[in-house]
This record gives sequence, structure tokens and C-alpha cells, in this order.
Amino acid sequence: MKATAIAPANIAFIKYWGKADDALRLPLNSSISMNLSGCVTTTTVEFSPSYREDIVEFMDQKALTILSRSREDSQSESLRVCNHLDSVRVRAGSSWHARVVTKNFFPKGAGIASSASGFAALTVAAVEALGLTLSEKELTIIARLGSGSACRSIPDGFVEWQKGKNSQTSFAYSLYPENHWDLLDIVVVVQKSQKKIGSTEGMDGVRTSPFLGKRIRNIPDRIKEIKHALAHKDIEFLGALMEEDCINMHAVAMTQKPPIYYWNGTTMDIIRSVCDWRMQGIPAYFTIDAGPNVHLICEAKDEKIVSKKASKIIGVQQIIVNKPAQGARLVEEHLF
Repeated sequence: MKATAIAPANIAFIKYWGKADDALRLPLNSSISMNLSGCVTTTTVEFSPSYREDIVEFMDQKALTILSRSREDSQSESLRVCNHLDSVRVRAGSSWHARVVTKNFFPKGAGIASSASGFAALTVAAVEALGLTLSEKELTIIARLGSGSACRSIPDGFVEWQKGKNSQTSFAYSLYPENHWDLLDIVVVVQKSQKKIGSTEGMDGVRTSPFLGKRIRNIPDRIKEIKHALAHKDIEFLGALMEEDCINMHAVAMTQKPPIYYWNGTTMDIIRSVCDWRMQGIPAYFTIDAGPNVHLICEAKDEKIVSKKASKIIGVQQIIVNKPAQGARLVEEHLF
């Protein structure tokens, strides 16, 4: 009983920052995102009565590194994987343990939504390996339990995650397929190492920010406006809204107790550069998740000039160009 899935990371135009329910990962607000073609995770899951414990292995592009061999291991990341397998086992009525091998094709834990692609791929592979037949909505609900933003990596293209009032009403669905708009996300990597404060930990103090309430109250209108921008393929309107929400989210993080500062000097240099480029007539816009790396949003016709300019900024380590992508899906080539 083995299955393999591939899933994309996603970039949120309207951010998820703060939970209404920690255990169920219900968000304080709805959010909208785009799946990323160049930032993907592949995961193989095999359930078998021969396994005496869950085995979780993380593979990079150069070598296989075993971080954990059981849920008793102190590695919290591996424990999250084991706990997520439990969610699927309960649905399937199975007590079999599993071997999980997962491979990231972009920097992990650096604020590029690696947990979203990871838990989306894990969900789809585990469900298939146990022979369950679930709807896309059900898959997004399960993926959300592992990592909130993972639910947005299940559907195709441009996605909305409805905050909902309970677990069954908090799910994600596709607003538009991946070929709706030739929008690009150019990830400007300024830090490949894992960030010191993860998103889950970072959200714990969100309610201590004096700006949280204002942000949450404004988001329903911003959601409507983002949908209008996507429908009409209006890059200027989308960009302005996206940057505003990004700054609002980070203002909340920076004013929490204790405050969280995800940006570094190169992050700020990129922000200033993008603003200068727009003065020169180049329609590029920035957004930043919980980390220092910057996502530049532009249309395909402007990709070469935006990528060239971004690559010349001191401190930039890598450029990853993403088209809108399909959501999580099964593949035939296994990792073991």
C-alpha cells in the first residue's frame, strides 16, 4: 500500500496569520493564494503491517537524511508528520504504521511555504496509500490539520481558503485554474537556512498586537477587491492590495509580544528596489510570507527584466521563477 504525491507551495496574496482554534488550525481570516510551479515537495507513503513504528525520512537534493524514526523522537517536525498520519489512519480505520520519505525542491523552513507543500503532498499520498476515496474539499480539511496553509496547496491555480466557523466549513477551493492568468511569482531568496521562529510558533502571540483587530476587520473587503483584481487580471490593483496586506501582516508580527522581525537588510533593499522599478514603469510588486525571502509578482512579459534586476541586488542567493501551478496530485514515480 504505497503512493506518491507532488504538491506545490503557495504564495498568499491575502495572508493567514493567526488562528481562531489552535488544535483545528482554524484561521482568524480567509485568505487567497497562488500555487507555485517551481517550489514543490514530493512525498511517498507506504503503510504496512511489517512496520513496528512510523519512519519519517527527509531527503534533500543531494542526500537522504533521516531525522526521526518514531513519534517518540524529539524532532517536532517528524512528530507533526506522525500525528498527521494518525488523522488519516482514524478515517481509514487502520492501525498500520508507515514509512514516509519526502523531498523538497526548494529551500525548506525559510518562509517559502514548505510546510504547505509538504503536508499537502503527505495528505494526498497517505489517503491514497490507505485506499480512501475523498473529495477535494475533504482533502483540504485534512491537509489543514497538518499545516493551515497546506489546504491551499490541494486545489489548482488560484485558491481561496474560507476561514469557516468549524472544521467542516474551513476548507479551500479553486477560484481559477492555473492557466487563468500568465502571472509569475519570482522568489528572491536571500536566506536558505531555516528561520529561527516558525510560522506556528510565531502566530502564538498574534493577539498581543494592537493592530490585529484592525487588520482582521479590513480583510473581508480586501478579499472582495483581490477577487475583482484576479477576475479582471488587473496587475496594478492586485499588486497594491497584496503589498498592503503583506505590510499589515508584518506590522502585526513586529508589534506582538515578543515582537518578530522576519525581514533582514536585503529584504528591505528589495522592497525599495521594487518601488524604484515601478517609478521606471516596470509593473512588479512584492509580498513576503513569514520569513526574509521576497516574492515578486509580475506578468510573464516582464519576467526577464524583473529577474535580471533582482539578481543584481547584493545579498540575493537564488532566483526561483514560478508560474501558477496545479494543486497536489498523485504521481507514479516513488522515492523508495
